[in-house]
Amino acid sequence: MIAVNYSQFREKMKSHLDLVTDSYETVVVTRKENKNVVIMSEETYNNLIENIYVMGNKTNYDWLMESKAQLEKGKYSAYQLIEDADE
Repeated sequence: MIAVNYSQFREKMKSHLDLVTDSYETVVVTRKENKNVVIMSEETYNNLIENIYVMGNKTNYDWLMESKAQLEKGKYSAYQLIEDADE
């Protein structure tokens, strides 16, 4: 996470935005009276919202944690995928 003040952000807006989109960096633009703004890529934002949704649902969360525990205990099956020649 990178913190810059409003003036620094304005001066180098393109480079800061490129850093956000190309390097998945989060930029905090600091402002007076602690009215800061966080800038993140749309992809990062969508991922965050999806995680909040999945983790916010107890049934989904429990299922994920059980799956994780099974994986860590080696209780999984691996399959070779076969490509369909018509696609």
